[in-house]
Amino acid sequence: MHRLPTLLSGIFLVFLTSWIGLVAYPALQMGRLTPVTNADLGTTFPPVYGGEAVAGQRVYASEGCVYCHSQQVRQTSFTRSDIARGWGVRPSVARDYLRDSTAFLGSRRLGQDLSNVGQRLSDASWHYRHLYAPASVSEGSIMPSYANLFTVHKIEGQRSVDALELDGDFAPKAGYEVVPTADAKNLVAYLLSLRHDYPLPEAGSVTNAPATPAN
Repeated sequence: MHRLPTLLSGIFLVFLTSWIGLVAYPALQMGRLTPVTNADLGTTFPPVYGGEAVAGQRVYASEGCVYCHSQQVRQTSFTRSDIARGWGVRPSVARDYLRDSTAFLGSRRLGQDLSNVGQRLSDASWHYRHLYAPASVSEGSIMPSYANLFTVHKIEGQRSVDALELDGDFAPKAGYEVVPTADAKNLVAYLLSLRHDYPLPEAGSVTNAPATPAN
């Protein structure tokens, strides 16, 4: 029994050290970070998300996109850097995530990294088709369909301006159209807002990386 205080003290020190290293120290580092004003461009980085993008971030979380996609451009020291893949123009840094209520860094890459998908793929209609039927724009894609974010209804009068342009097996039956819901629009707004292509002092130089389509 006389060893019990020593054992409990050891356990406490282990937890305290872990908490300091994993929680307190990172929080202290992030707490000191502030947005950077670029006098030449007359703007502040990282930029502020718009209302639709903020709502879209919640859709991104609820649909589990983080389980297959990361949002972090790795350092160039890796064997094949993300910049060489065309996934970004510079490595990601902590300041990039100041505007995020939750940083979706991710740990798996069954799909491409999305840190700069808004810069690589700026066509909203592409994203709508990709969400509804991934293989319609990316042959062989293993991404699941998010058809739950769309409605299929009969065309009454004129076709909706928001209706997706789908061909072949992906098109709805004659007389019907596929229209994005508010959640789909918000999610696409969020995806288009993902672009870490602005300069930050600690991020190093910005390069011109080749654009590649997302799967």
